[in-house]
Amino acid sequence: MSPISVAIDGPAGAGKSTVAKLVAERLNFLYIDTGAMYRAVAYLCNKEQVDCSDGAAVSHLLRNHDFRFEEGHDMNLQVYIDGEDVTAHLRNPGVSKLVSLVAALPEVRSRLTEWQRAFAVTHSVVMDGRDIGTVVLPHATVKVFLTANVEERARRRLKEYQEQGFDISLGELIQSMAERDRLDSEREVAPLSIADDAVKIDSTGKTINGVVEEILRLVENAHVR
Repeated sequence: MSPISVAIDGPAGAGKSTVAKLVAERLNFLYIDTGAMYRAVAYLCNKEQVDCSDGAAVSHLLRNHDFRFEEGHDMNLQVYIDGEDVTAHLRNPGVSKLVSLVAALPEVRSRLTEWQRAFAVTHSVVMDGRDIGTVVLPHATVKVFLTANVEERARRRLKEYQEQGFDISLGELIQSMAERDRLDSEREVAPLSIADDAVKIDSTGKTINGVVEEILRLVENAHVR
């Protein structure tokens, strides 16, 4: 049987990663956090003090460092740079501030899109990001655009940061997310947008499990057709 692909797109803090992981677990699919791939590039730029808006400099990093993305024991993606597992370092605020700059670079998007598509050829996947249903997997079995209002998204991300020990205010996060929404939507290459055949789910006020069940029903319905 051919691999099945579930594409979940949406803005920062919409709950894509949490929902996608749970959907993947329920379906026993591989979960691909494409945001982690872009965060890996941003992490390395930050570590090497490279300007994330400098396409030539960032491309040089990609060519001269070994990036590996592997299936972990829990079906999640593990990220390695030059043999070091950096997965746990990818969601700190410093990296988050740089992701949109890295993601706007055509050179980076082209390389990462190749890696992402390769997973979907050999595995049934749940893949989340900004352009999965529109660019990376335009023929995905199921496409979802998951969103929520910016205040709720900021509160969710604040909780994550607090659990990791980072000190940041809700107001800062709301402002940061609104700016990232603008940058992601206005970038020239693969902007954040809703695929014509995607199902839009607004998670504002909904439980995680409720959203997961909605997506599982979509997969079941698509699979039996």
